[in-house]
Amino acid sequence: MYHSNMLNAEKTRELIEEFKITVEKETIDLKDGNSRILAQEIIVMVDVPPFNRSAMDGYAIIADDVSTTSESNPKYLEIVDEVGAGSISNHHLKLGEAIQIATGAQMPSGADAIIMEEDIESYNGKIKVESPVSYNNDVALIGEDLKKGEIILSEGQILGPHHLSVIASAGYKEITVFKKPDIGVIITGNELVEPSINIKPGMIINSNKYALYGVIEDSKAVSYVKQCPDNKEELMNHVIEAVKKYDAVITTGGTAISKGDLIVGIVEELGEVRVHGVSMKPGKPFGFGIVDKTPVFMLSGYPVAVAVQYDMFVRNFILKLQNIHKKMDMITVIAGENVRSSPDKYNVIRANFKEDEGIVYPIRTKAGINKSVLMSNCYIIAEEGVGMIKKGEKCNILKYSSLKVC
Repeated sequence: MYHSNMLNAEKTRELIEEFKITVEKETIDLKDGNSRILAQEIIVMVDVPPFNRSAMDGYAIIADDVSTTSESNPKYLEIVDEVGAGSISNHHLKLGEAIQIATGAQMPSGADAIIMEEDIESYNGKIKVESPVSYNNDVALIGEDLKKGEIILSEGQILGPHHLSVIASAGYKEITVFKKPDIGVIITGNELVEPSINIKPGMIINSNKYALYGVIEDSKAVSYVKQCPDNKEELMNHVIEAVKKYDAVITTGGTAISKGDLIVGIVEELGEVRVHGVSMKPGKPFGFGIVDKTPVFMLSGYPVAVAVQYDMFVRNFILKLQNIHKKMDMITVIAGENVRSSPDKYNVIRANFKEDEGIVYPIRTKAGINKSVLMSNCYIIAEEGVGMIKKGEKCNILKYSSLKVC
């Protein structure tokens, strides 16, 4: 159903939530797993370490052999073998003997302790021990890091380099992860050009292209960006192609609540428009529709509005395609200045939060000033009915850092 009347932000989210999401999985090489979302349990397949091993460079000995030693009563042990990491000793250690051993090497048969190189003197094929060592001293025991059969990671874990290291140790070369969504982006506008210092009159740099590349990457997805002039036939062909290829489509421009803008009419002609217009500032001309079972998010052309619309309505949808269910994690702080907001709208106001003070200061710029993002680190969220927030009053903020997934 096409909602031509202005909706509030919450109702808009509800209509987007109604879209049935299919979460897809894929198996990848472990080396490609950084920053991916795990879609399986990781059950340890091998003990780590797989054998008792030396945790230090030194000598493998029998602890009872040196239990009564002291400076006045030293013990001399004969060096009978040497073993490095990756090799083993075939000698069964007996009382009165020691085997030189490297860090990580397998403990020789009969040995039950390590004495560090620094704690002994060696000469004439023997070592001099002047203090006792305990049983299993400096021995890394079999399975003490990872135990075969234990679950160490669960589905939904966002993987980093250290996760990959542990997964490799657990015996995996491949893992199952949630597929990165492919997001088609169609940027409309006859006036848009690539960055340059030589711009013809009436033209403007296409900054939305670069912002959307970044925020979609932050959402763990892959973007495919095309630019299209304000031509109905061309734009319609782009939309038809995009909904067949991608998991979701984002458009910018051509969403104004007026006649003459193209994208909303095209989506209505090809499928269904569920939202067109939100009682929100900035970002009122937001649209959401479905074409060929593919969601289409119709954003403004204004970069400031695009950023807000993406954060409020698109970001979490893309995360959900990867089985990441993230709430808007707002916190309550104190307003450092009066905050102007429209009581009949959902207000998203760029601001600077001083964490050490617990105070937030609104950014005083015009609504369309894109550099306000550089001057701010959060949004003040003033919902419908709030109106003016006075200096010293409590208000809700949404930190930019809380929007991202690590």
